[in-house]
Amino acid sequence: MKELKIVKYDLDYMRSWDEFVCGSKNGTFLFYRNYMDYHSDRFEDCSLLFYEGTKLVAVMPANIDSCILYSHRGLTFGGIITDGGMRTPLMLALFETMKQYLQEHGINKLIYKAIPHIYHSMPADEDLYALFRSNAQLMRRDISSAAFLPEKMSFSKGRKWSVKKGKNSGLSVKSSLDFRTFMDIESEILMKKYSVKPIHSAEEMELLANKFPDNIKLFGAFREDKMLAGVIVYENRLIAHTQYIATTDEGKELFATDLIIDHLINVYYSTKKYFDFGISTEQEGRYLNIGLVTQKEEYGARAIVYDTYALEM
Repeated sequence: MKELKIVKYDLDYMRSWDEFVCGSKNGTFLFYRNYMDYHSDRFEDCSLLFYEGTKLVAVMPANIDSCILYSHRGLTFGGIITDGGMRTPLMLALFETMKQYLQEHGINKLIYKAIPHIYHSMPADEDLYALFRSNAQLMRRDISSAAFLPEKMSFSKGRKWSVKKGKNSGLSVKSSLDFRTFMDIESEILMKKYSVKPIHSAEEMELLANKFPDNIKLFGAFREDKMLAGVIVYENRLIAHTQYIATTDEGKELFATDLIIDHLINVYYSTKKYFDFGISTEQEGRYLNIGLVTQKEEYGARAIVYDTYALEM
């Protein structure tokens, strides 16, 4: 094994970073710099590149806050990204080098948000073993719900009825570029129910969708030209992930959301491997929103964990 070296990311490495993510076995478009850097004003970036000799063998999106490194607070998950050349002994050595690097830079803790296995294009759990060997502690476990599309489970009896009612409502489901109208619907719902705003503003969603038109898509249920419900999907190689789901009161009465989800799972994304609805947990994973997870499981989705580890230096 050649000498391992860690380099802190800056713009000079943008092309190398993106090319590596593109060819990785567990990366998604969320790790491209043009996506990560849209909120660079909110986080102090401290992403790392790992070299074996002169060869780039891994990257890790990260930000720093005080003396803690996070991988990454602006992303749902973001552990070490590797390609098919990564092997377990190399990952163990990489972790030892990383721990030494962090100590030398005054960082005393790593909060590591592991990439769920459904986002791997081939086995990529070397980091989980390295975390275990480093005595990292599982500090958070969230439950997401994903439908396995090659052998998808049937919708529940109630969801089948809702889809049928939606199909008879006269609504049409189609893709849309009207992110602003959708985010207005989403914002109104979140403010009314939880007194919070969406993570992304309408302007940010438009910006990101323009940068990643093949990955960020909006599907709406329309009565003529009026959007009554919508789903923003983050599309990756194997997975379609629902980033936002929202409906108006009128759309709710007409089962517009069920109509969209049925179209996405059974038609538009039927050739993907997973359809991921996202997490249904709160309070660091300790509270399960039973109503929310039940809705997702009625579409044939089942549990996937999103794990977060704490590693003391």
